[in-house]
Amino acid sequence: MEEKLIAPCGMNCSLCVSYQSQKYDLKKQGLNRKYCPGCIPRDENCTHMGDQCEQLKNGSVRFCYECETFPCKRLKTLDKRYRTKYHMSMIENLKSIEKNGMDSFLKTEAEKWACSQCSKPICCHNGLCLKCNFEILRQNKKYRWNEE
Repeated sequence: MEEKLIAPCGMNCSLCVSYQSQKYDLKKQGLNRKYCPGCIPRDENCTHMGDQCEQLKNGSVRFCYECETFPCKRLKTLDKRYRTKYHMSMIENLKSIEKNGMDSFLKTEAEKWACSQCSKPICCHNGLCLKCNFEILRQNKKYRWNEE
């Protein structure tokens, strides 16, 4: 995992279905998914927060935890959705980065999200390793975390 793939909101873009779809070029495998190289690599600051946050728009903070209003209402709403649907917390990610540093966070993330078969990161949006479990996603494009 790479630091540049950690968005200001705490999203680990390497776990995102749009990032992994691009990484594994799923369109060539017959699954039409949006591609994204990650927020920071595409100079967007943050897909989730950038359009509503002046601090991120003007580049005065790298991570939301650097803001005096952390966590803001928008981040709390986003975090609740991701905790409920996708088994991850952006606020907890940011607190971990602030407390333990980026290297520790990246190491923990790599272990936490590793596929049991190939050790590549699983996708937070569906719980699948898109390298090992692609057929499951091909058969059910709305697949999410063992839910039928």
